[in-house]
Amino acid sequence: MINKKLITKDMLIAQLAEQYPALVDVLIEDYGFHCIGCGMSVIESLEQGALVHGMTNKEIKEMVKNLDELANAQK
Repeated sequence: MINKKLITKDMLIAQLAEQYPALVDVLIEDYGFHCIGCGMSVIESLEQGALVHGMTNKEIKEMVKNLDELANAQK
């Protein structure tokens, strides 16, 4: 069975936190997104947030893939 793409780099950080609260700890602990509660999370995508935190495009792609796999495992 092929998993549906649930998480994309264009997803807003706040949207991810709202839809997949279990992934918030992963964002904070594994990827340094300590800004989950900041005002930018409602207008900033995962990709934008990752770039601000100094992640490379390759790291962003890997992060999104990992988050998507975790989100699919919750379904």
